[in-house]
Amino acid sequence: MNSRHATAVRAEALKERLNNILILPLHYIGRAWTSRFARNVAVVASGTAGAQAVTMAFSPLITRIYGPEAFGLLGTFTAMVMVATPLAALAYPIAIVLPREDRDALGIAKLSLMLSFAVALLAAGLLWSGGDWLTATLGAESVAAYLLLIPVAMVFAAWTQTAHQWLIRKKEFSVIARTAIAHSLIVNSAKTGAGWLHPVGAVLIVLATLGHILHAALLFVGARRRYQSGATTQVEGPETPLRELAHRYRDFPLYRAPQNFINAASQSLPVLMLAAFFGPAAAGFYTLGKMVMGLPSTLLGKAVTDVFYPRITEAAHTGENLPRYILQATGALFVIGIVPFGLVMLFGPLLFSLVFGGDWGMAGEYARWLALFFLFNFINKPSVAAVPVLRIQRGLLIYEAFSTGGKVLGLAAGFYWFGSDLWAIALFSVIGAIAYSVMMFWIVSCAMRGSFDRKPS
Repeated sequence: MNSRHATAVRAEALKERLNNILILPLHYIGRAWTSRFARNVAVVASGTAGAQAVTMAFSPLITRIYGPEAFGLLGTFTAMVMVATPLAALAYPIAIVLPREDRDALGIAKLSLMLSFAVALLAAGLLWSGGDWLTATLGAESVAAYLLLIPVAMVFAAWTQTAHQWLIRKKEFSVIARTAIAHSLIVNSAKTGAGWLHPVGAVLIVLATLGHILHAALLFVGARRRYQSGATTQVEGPETPLRELAHRYRDFPLYRAPQNFINAASQSLPVLMLAAFFGPAAAGFYTLGKMVMGLPSTLLGKAVTDVFYPRITEAAHTGENLPRYILQATGALFVIGIVPFGLVMLFGPLLFSLVFGGDWGMAGEYARWLALFFLFNFINKPSVAAVPVLRIQRGLLIYEAFSTGGKVLGLAAGFYWFGSDLWAIALFSVIGAIAYSVMMFWIVSCAMRGSFDRKPS
């Protein structure tokens, strides 16, 4: 009897531990998504969802108007802009959320605007003198005529980020949501209307550049209106000199700007290599696949980041449990993301052919592998948002260098060893997913150890 009783006790204890393993994560996820945090995420996500709904509604028409070659030209140009943009304001806009005082945040915003203009002028000079060499080196001669649009896109992308971070700081998520919808509606309407008259890649490039200008303008109008209302901005006291602010947050240009640059380069490299080795149509397939697979990250992942960043900053200021917040948000995103990404892994070519037309089936083959990459890109948003708060941006830069090196090797093996664009995308995606997993484990470990380089300002 004693043996049977002991066995029953052990079985009951094991059952209880298993229940805790299964129920506790769901409990924390449920708490995370029934809080004010979830309501703010819902506001941002509703705007992003509206913007993406507009984009997806126009996409079947736009893909039939322009075709893979035009999308490949746009993808090549956009890839170059993505690589250049992180350097525009040296990542200082990301620091706008961190200061306790609004006057310091406004000072960082001013610094960001000034730097972006100076860097864009420098970029324009470099492209004017060395643009032909750059396009020849990258195999991107098709966009040589549009190189001087890159500095324009750079400066307004930086201004967009500056206004966006200020609105995040002030928790003006409704302004961000309305702006996203208005921007998407105007840009996609322009693409469709212009495409009926002149369906070439140059039109998409010009409209993409104008889109950066429009987005910045809409955000600044919204931020200015909220600022003039005077509700929540505290600017009492003397202004901190910009030089002092630049020095205080120097880890952003030293570590975060290079990390963002390397990350953007790693994500842009497949487009450039596909265009160089397999032509603009292959780059167009990848561009569409990446755009569709990036929708969940843009839709909900970005919304979580926008809300999570100021929330975890507050939690750090008040000494709360940072690992719990990171794990809650990460778990919730995984539960949400596994369904859409899983469907594309199973039925990608069929779905793309039905939605975008028969010419785009190959984009669905790319998307099958990109779905794995973007699933982990989707769930890593809370971890990345915690990096500035944990003051581990130097470590993130080191991680990014190794991660990008691995993805580049994967692409090179696919192109040179297997001679296949699909193998290149597959290896790139698998290595990227592994790298994201390692990064999330490392960031959560840092949060558990409380390994701050220094306390938040």
